[in-house]
Amino acid sequence: MSLVLLWGADKPVVRIGRMAGQYAKPRSSPVETINGKTVPSFRGDILNGFHPDERELDPNRLVRAYQYSSATLNYMRAAIGSGIADLHGPLDWGLGHVRDPALKAKYQETVDRIQEMLRFMHTIGADQNEKLSTVELFTSHEGLLLEYEEPLTRLLNHPSVRAYPPDSTTAPKKEYYNTSAHFLWIGDRTRQIDHAHVEYFRGIANPIGVKIGPSTPTSDLLPLLRTLNPNREPGKITLITRYGADKVASLLPSHIRTVEDSEYARTVVWQCDPMHGNTQSVTGGIKTRKFSDIFSELQQTLRIHKEQGSYLGGMHLELTGDAVTECLGGGAGLDEDDLSTNYTSFCDPRLNEKQALELAFLVADHYRQERMEKRKAAV
Repeated sequence: MSLVLLWGADKPVVRIGRMAGQYAKPRSSPVETINGKTVPSFRGDILNGFHPDERELDPNRLVRAYQYSSATLNYMRAAIGSGIADLHGPLDWGLGHVRDPALKAKYQETVDRIQEMLRFMHTIGADQNEKLSTVELFTSHEGLLLEYEEPLTRLLNHPSVRAYPPDSTTAPKKEYYNTSAHFLWIGDRTRQIDHAHVEYFRGIANPIGVKIGPSTPTSDLLPLLRTLNPNREPGKITLITRYGADKVASLLPSHIRTVEDSEYARTVVWQCDPMHGNTQSVTGGIKTRKFSDIFSELQQTLRIHKEQGSYLGGMHLELTGDAVTECLGGGAGLDEDDLSTNYTSFCDPRLNEKQALELAFLVADHYRQERMEKRKAAV
C-alpha cells in the first residue's frame, strides 16, 4: 500500500500500524443480551473474553496483553530485518480478483508504471539505497484503558536534547512519554475536556490523535487543542475525522475553518478515518462496511480539504493481510452472502488485503489526476 501511495502522491509516507496494544474496545452500553441472557459487554481481549461465559473482568489479561504486544514487536522487527519490505524482491501484484475490466486495466497501468520505475532504478544502480530494503514502522492504538497506559508512562530525556555530556546550555529536558506505542489517540467517546483521558494525554510528549465526528461540536475543538497542545507544536495533534459518507460534506468544512482560522492554523495534521462512520448491520445483525462508502468518504474529504485550502495528511484504516470477508464490495464484488465465508473479527469489520490495496490504487490515482490537471493548467 505505502509503495502505491508513494508513487501516486509523490510524497513521503509515514507507516503507522494499529498493533501491539490495540486490545481494548469502547462500548456504548456496559451490557448486552445474548440468547436472552444479559451479560457484560465484550470490552476487548485485554479485559474480558468474547464468549458470553468469559465476560467477567480479569486483571491478568492486562499482563497477557503486554506480553502479546512485546511478541508482536519482536515479530515486526524480525520480519522487517529479514527483508519483508525489500523492494529488490519480487512484488505480488495479483489482480485476478478484480471483476470490472476497466478498473482492472487502471490498476494494471499503475502496477506497470511502478515496476518500470523499479527496473529503471536497478539498471542505473540507484536501487542500492538502504531505504529501498527496509521501512520504518511505528505502532499505534487508542489510549482507552488508562489502567494499562499509566504504568507504561516513563519520565525520559527529550530526544531532541543531547543529555551527555551535560552542561549549562544542553541540560537534559525530561518529559513523560507513553511507551506502549509511538502514537496514541483519544476516541470519539472519551474526548470530554474535563475527563480523565484528556487529562492524561495532555501530560505526555508523544504525538497524539483525537477522533472527531458528528457528535463533535465546533466549540469543542479549540479548547481541546489549547489543552493538549498549549505551545502549538506543529504535528503534535492529529485530528482524525470520522463522519460517514453521507455526513462528511456537511460537517467537515466547519471543523476545518474553526481550526485553520485560529492560532492553530497549519499546526494540526488532518487524517481521515473512513471506516467507523460507515458501519452498518445486515441480515442476522452482522456488522459490515461498504467499500464504496469508504472510498466515497475519502474522496469527499480530499475534495473538501482542497476547497478549504487545507491538506489531508493521512488515512486511518482498519485492515488485515488475511483473506477475510468482512467488508462489502471492492474489485471482487463481495456481497452479503459472502460475509459468512471468512468473517473472523470479534468487533469491527476490516478491509482484506486486496480491498486495502485497491483503496491505495484509487487514492494514488486521485493524486496522479490532480497533478495532470495542474500541468495542463500551467501550459
